[in-house]
Amino acid sequence: MGARCRAGGWREDGGPIKGIPGSCKAARADCALSPRLAVFPSRIIVCAVAAFLPIGSKSMRFGLWTPLPHVLQPEPEIELALAELGEAGRGEPVDRSFRFALAAVLRAEQLGFDMTLVAERFVARDLEAWVVASALAALTTRIEIMTAAHPGLVLPQIVAKMGSSLDRLSGGRFLLNVVPGNRPEEFGFYGNGAWLAGEEWRYRRLDEFISVIDALWTREDARFAGEFYRIESGGMAQKPMRRPRPPIYAASSADAGKEIIARTCDTWFAYHPPGLENYESNARKVTADIADMRARAARYGRALGYGISTLVLCADTDEAAEEQARRLKANAVSAGVADRALGAGLVGSPGRIRDRIHRYEDAGINLLMLQFHPFRKGMEIFAERVMPGLR
Repeated sequence: MGARCRAGGWREDGGPIKGIPGSCKAARADCALSPRLAVFPSRIIVCAVAAFLPIGSKSMRFGLWTPLPHVLQPEPEIELALAELGEAGRGEPVDRSFRFALAAVLRAEQLGFDMTLVAERFVARDLEAWVVASALAALTTRIEIMTAAHPGLVLPQIVAKMGSSLDRLSGGRFLLNVVPGNRPEEFGFYGNGAWLAGEEWRYRRLDEFISVIDALWTREDARFAGEFYRIESGGMAQKPMRRPRPPIYAASSADAGKEIIARTCDTWFAYHPPGLENYESNARKVTADIADMRARAARYGRALGYGISTLVLCADTDEAAEEQARRLKANAVSAGVADRALGAGLVGSPGRIRDRIHRYEDAGINLLMLQFHPFRKGMEIFAERVMPGLR
């Protein structure tokens, strides 16, 4: 396999995958270096060697939300998946929602996306996030896999062990997203009444949660005596593959949350209020908030990465993309979610979207965590028409 092979993919007929630069003719099913990993929906085979090849240097990183039902705008395939998830015996032989998610993540890996976020929503019909993340880790080779955890729904000791295991089976590609949570019913049902009504308490628990995980990943003696968690002796026998530990990502617009993130985490997701019409004020807010977070982190002798999560709607013209946004907001099912996701303003022609991404990059953003609608088509358009001008 030539040194220029970066795509790591080929069709079962031995030909290169359309749209993947550098996919080499040597990467065939009989390649001794390449284990065959069959993918249910697209019958693509992935070359594990690609995980060890350089993918180029860049300042902006691109992530996508793993397209599980609760994070998507309504689409026909997902509506079918939701119906099947709610009824025993339907969806065979492999769950439809997982087939949809896996195909999207594998394609994202081919297109050059850097990571995928598997969000956790216990009260939804979605498959459990850590189970999905483990399956994705086994079926991908390069893309990093971020998995969410909610203090109060699972112990930090368990998250540390699961995260270390996932980091090892993925070859050091695990990322942790810590979420304080905001759904009392979720904590009541799945957390045995673990909801804390006071925001201050939730952030104190978050602080301890991260501290315990960090200690178990990095120290031999991780004894801890806190208000919410205790480790009386010893540490975790297993350690992650990545050094010094897998990166920790978090979002908070609260002062207490920002201070914890500045002191303990590696990347902060900036908050932007909902509404496409608020793009200008939101961009200024993100710029100011990053300056504030830089100052907070500097007080602890630290530097953070900065991300933003948003829905992208790209069309030939700004007007056509804005019309897509209006249609989404007019849909009673998707209106609220769409409005929140559009506040970053990545709606328009490829040129407008690139200009706005450059503006966020100038402010300090180095990670975009993206959603699309329709998901697969939107991802392809973004990768073909927007990403090349950013790398």
